[in-house]
Amino acid sequence: MQQRETVPGWAYLKQTVLKKSRVLLTASGVAGCVILLRFAGVWQPSELGSLDLLFNLRPAEPIDRRVVVIGIDEADLRRVGKWPIPDRVLGQLLTKLQTYQPRVIGLDIYRDLPVEPGHAELLNLYRTFPNLIGIEQIKDQTNVGISAPPLLAKRNQVGFNNLVFDVDGKVRRSLLYWHVDGKTHQSFALTIALAYLKREGITPQASTRDSRYLQLGRASFHQFESNDGAYVRADDGGYQVLANLRGGAGTFTTVSLTDFLAGRVQPDVLRDRIVMIGSTAISLRDFFQTSYSNGLLASSPQPITGVELQANFVSQLISEALQGRSAINVWAEPLEWLWILVWAWVGAKLCWSLRSPPQAALTLLLAGSSLIGVCVCALWLGWWLPLVPSMAAMGGSAIMILAHIAHLQEELKRSKEFLSSIINTIPDPVFVKDKQHRWVVLNQAYAKFLGYSLDELLEKSDGDVFSPHEAVVFRQQEQLVFSSQREHEHEETFTNHQGVTHHLATKRSLHKDAAGNVFLVGVIRDITERKRTEEELKRTATELLRSNAELEQSASQLRHLANHDVLTGLPNRKLFYERLGQSIDWAQDNQQAVGLLFLDLDGFKLINDTQGHDVGDLLLKATAKRLTGCLRSSDTVSRLGGDEFTVILPAIPTSEDAARVAHKILTTLANPFQIEQHTIFVSASIGISLYPQNGTTVDALTKAADGAMYSAKELGKNRYEFASILDDAQD
Repeated sequence: MQQRETVPGWAYLKQTVLKKSRVLLTASGVAGCVILLRFAGVWQPSELGSLDLLFNLRPAEPIDRRVVVIGIDEADLRRVGKWPIPDRVLGQLLTKLQTYQPRVIGLDIYRDLPVEPGHAELLNLYRTFPNLIGIEQIKDQTNVGISAPPLLAKRNQVGFNNLVFDVDGKVRRSLLYWHVDGKTHQSFALTIALAYLKREGITPQASTRDSRYLQLGRASFHQFESNDGAYVRADDGGYQVLANLRGGAGTFTTVSLTDFLAGRVQPDVLRDRIVMIGSTAISLRDFFQTSYSNGLLASSPQPITGVELQANFVSQLISEALQGRSAINVWAEPLEWLWILVWAWVGAKLCWSLRSPPQAALTLLLAGSSLIGVCVCALWLGWWLPLVPSMAAMGGSAIMILAHIAHLQEELKRSKEFLSSIINTIPDPVFVKDKQHRWVVLNQAYAKFLGYSLDELLEKSDGDVFSPHEAVVFRQQEQLVFSSQREHEHEETFTNHQGVTHHLATKRSLHKDAAGNVFLVGVIRDITERKRTEEELKRTATELLRSNAELEQSASQLRHLANHDVLTGLPNRKLFYERLGQSIDWAQDNQQAVGLLFLDLDGFKLINDTQGHDVGDLLLKATAKRLTGCLRSSDTVSRLGGDEFTVILPAIPTSEDAARVAHKILTTLANPFQIEQHTIFVSASIGISLYPQNGTTVDALTKAADGAMYSAKELGKNRYEFASILDDAQD
């Protein structure tokens, strides 16, 4: 089997990008269009409506008991008999209310003109109530302006109640400060909140995060900008913040003027609270639309009274300052763009993966529900995320991908018809698969080869036709072609229903149709006979290799026998002369010395005659072993014949070194030999010649060492003698 090709890292990266390019390009294009429409303000009305939906979906917040509303309803108007209510009635209300010891009183009723009777008494109350806050209306494009009560204005106990309206007429922002004619005005809600927080030791500060922003206790109030959130070029005059209302009508504890004056309100309800006084009568039309006006179950809009709206503003300020209640924050525009792109990618990816409109629709519905849930949770945590643009991007990407898939399927149908007509003319088995490794088109030869009909095969997979191992191999090879984008040929096996194994050579390549559909086309050749022939050739080659190895081994053995002594295994005379010649040549080239020891055993003939030739042979083998063991690996021990041995000492430094070697040999051989049951003592006579002192040729050195050996025997044996230079000169 051929080795699997390795896909280069850059090629794998390229294929990954190509596979995902359709989803990424579609998501990017749709997200870009959605963002451009957002810049143009197309989504602003629907986004503001979606914010209302999120407010109504998030968990209800508990009633803020710190703020109580005294409302003047229709019954109160009928009892009083006129509007505005007379100053005397208002004075009675304030006088009785002060006995309940509220912390702050907010009077959300215009009092720029006297309403007799009782005006003088009311003015006196203005002078004596330091916790009373009145209202004024600053003149702007839609309001003529209404002055505050002069005494309260003089004591800085007033705030403006102007509101900011969105394009649909709803209030989703509140004003904290307004700079008019070089003078800074403070809102009604902020003035009340500051009076309440003063007793908590909290005063206005510049934010530690951004000195442009107001810091109250634990809260830093981000100033609204014209393009925050869904807003597009909105009016951001003054110091505005996004309103985080607690709820709609009925959010705060509310008592009527009549009930309060009749003493039907417990003191604990008002003590140390913020009490806000204003109209709640329908006939006075002091009502406003907020995010809570269109509730989830409301059949018609439920507006909120002006005094309840101001109560919401006050509650937001003190809750953020004291408890750290989340404000409504928005992301920077790049983050919002990324968020829209992510959901566009989700829509494209889901449809591209499922490729079924019904399944895609159900999945997108679940994804949209998840998006709403995420946005609700985010709003609960204080973050306003783009909902409508994200939905539009997800839906737009889904539609684009589904349209593209429909186009691909139509082209796929045409391609299948065309491929079927082509491959049926090919005699070899041919199959066509898609990226999911499913058979798309098969020819008759392929069906016949596998033993199935075409209709049966198109309903099956590789695992139904091939063995598990074969199916895995086929899939791996197909995936390799898909990954590398290159043609690939591979050899594999296939066992048919009769148990006959076929060897196959499959050539796989990729092809694209006009719509970009990618197909894997495989052409199969049955190479069973060829593989059988190859196996026979391999066996023949193996036999030849084994025969050659045997011949080489025999030749090696013959060479060894020709150059080594049969008895001891040491180099023989022939190899000795070669080694000595090589040593002389090397020494001549490298200016080195060579030592030659000629050794003859003393008394060996007697041992051979008395103990027998077998013992003599064993003694020679033991001697050879001792000689080899006591010398360097670079030294050469040879047996010339009989009991004659030689030792070549290449690169011997001095004659003293040669003498030490000879002495070591004599000492080694002096130890008794245990040969069978015999203890044998033997010694040796050694002659030493040196190159170049005693000769420069093999014969000269050998003859000099041999003569020195005989001199050692004549001088008493068991000793060594050096050849004389004279001997060499005579030679």
